[in-house]
Amino acid sequence: MASIVVLDDVLDAAIMIKRILSRQGHAVEAFAEEEKAIAYVRDNPVDLAILDIKLLKMTGVEVLEEMKKFSPSTKAIMLTGYPTLETARQALELGANAYCVKPIDKAELESTVAGVLQG
Repeated sequence: MASIVVLDDVLDAAIMIKRILSRQGHAVEAFAEEEKAIAYVRDNPVDLAILDIKLLKMTGVEVLEEMKKFSPSTKAIMLTGYPTLETARQALELGANAYCVKPIDKAELESTVAGVLQG
């Protein structure tokens, strides 16, 4: 299965995603701090990053840009509670593979992750 990193400024949200995907057999690390998530990706091969767009110090798009420097093959799913065309466009330009609106339900999360990992 896949190695996945989840970054959300609300740690409980990241942990919920970790629980759902861990039950699917994935190895998942959850973070609420941008620097820790970026450092983890720098030091560990990661297949998929699930990033909230609105974070405390950076945007998810900025985090994705940093992660891609160390791990260009890492796929990404962006999450947002505030969808705009501009953030969707930016995320996709930087190589995000999917863009989901929060709250994301279990079935949508599982199918989006499966689709991105297969693609």
